[in-house]
Amino acid sequence: MDTLSKVPRRRGINLVAATAAVLREHIFALEPGTLIGSLHDLAYRLEVGIVTLQQAARVLEHEGLLEVRRGPGGGYYGIRPDDAALERALDAYLRVHPATYEEALDMTSLLFNELVAAAAGCRDVALLAQLRALGERLDEMVQGITDLGAFEVEFQELLFRMVSRPLFEMLTRVTLHFASSQGDPQAYQLHTDTAHWREGRRKIIGGILAGDAELARFEANRQNRAVVRRHLEMLRP
Repeated sequence: MDTLSKVPRRRGINLVAATAAVLREHIFALEPGTLIGSLHDLAYRLEVGIVTLQQAARVLEHEGLLEVRRGPGGGYYGIRPDDAALERALDAYLRVHPATYEEALDMTSLLFNELVAAAAGCRDVALLAQLRALGERLDEMVQGITDLGAFEVEFQELLFRMVSRPLFEMLTRVTLHFASSQGDPQAYQLHTDTAHWREGRRKIIGGILAGDAELARFEANRQNRAVVRRHLEMLRP
């Protein structure tokens, strides 16, 4: 049974966009790597012209959803975009619809709060051991932004492994990248009190290791988001 719908026709509709939309839904309904048809076959089934289909195919190729293979066994194949392509798309959205540095910073702190709360539900012994070891390294760190930054990256990456939240991960990565690209040096003022920062991270890690989601979220909000909010208030004229 052919599950490919015909392209709707009505006044004012963009035929290329409509063709791409029908093909997009068809691709998502199939397993990645499935042959969806040849150029002429798809044009016939969708009841659109060859040029229209080619233009729609280029849109889907750009989105990372379509692969054109030539030669024997060739045709149009449905695929999936990789994580890097999805992150680039969201990053492009933020640049087309600019968020402020303050909004990006606030968003990352909110995501972090929920991420540490979710990590408290992790039962992977090996990952919990890595987190415990990471917490023990806090006292070995020298005072400085470089060490702090390296720790934060390692901590964030470990949290991503402890929690299966792909949307959280993508939003966090893209928003952090966007915030860092704004180049606000005043953000480093958040980290001048490294003793307070160490104690905060120690309490957050303790909440996760205790398996207490509410405690982990409370400490993350108190040690992370509350500090961020105060920082943002200071930046306002």
